[in-house]
Amino acid sequence: MRARLAGNGVLLVRERAVAAAVQRSLERLYQLDRVADVKAFVRPAAAGEREALLVRESEDGTVEMALRLPNLGKKDLDVGSDADLDPLCQIIEGVSHFVYLADRAEGGREATQLEMELQAEVDKYVVLAASLGALDERRSARLRARLYDAVSFEHAPGTELGERYRLANDLAARFVFRLERQYLASRRFGEMRGELRRFYRMGQEEKLRLGRAA
Repeated sequence: MRARLAGNGVLLVRERAVAAAVQRSLERLYQLDRVADVKAFVRPAAAGEREALLVRESEDGTVEMALRLPNLGKKDLDVGSDADLDPLCQIIEGVSHFVYLADRAEGGREATQLEMELQAEVDKYVVLAASLGALDERRSARLRARLYDAVSFEHAPGTELGERYRLANDLAARFVFRLERQYLASRRFGEMRGELRRFYRMGQEEKLRLGRAA
């Protein structure tokens, strides 16, 4: 896969650094080979625009992508505080989409929008939980509530996008709660990482079944 969309626009130094750190974190956890460096694909979002991964397939089969990220400015990114997590979550979500799609394209596998959204919701927890240091049930439960309960949606219920995002949010919350019960409670961190890797490699139907069973 090659970066073929022209230009990267205004340099987003802080945003590229955060995106690169998120990519390293996801690749390390899921034991993925680097397909492409996300920093080469980052472009600035328009004022007021949320993150967006633009994708198209050229006639020769090359997947072309550009990741639009909003400017973080001087926003506080301290996960342990009560700071707004949305700016950081937008970057994690965009990088999650990028890594997931790149990995699937490299392996010749398709990826649906729903499975990408569900994986991104899990990846938000994964990346932010790792930044908390000593993770336990209490810290995990607080983070889970911030990510999946204290949330608003851009799209109305009953719309295609609204239902997709709500379903992804609900299933990710259930899956993370299951991780807490089965692994965090007994501090079985190695097995928890194994479960996360197994989930990552599932297709949409397997992800949905596991999320609903939690």
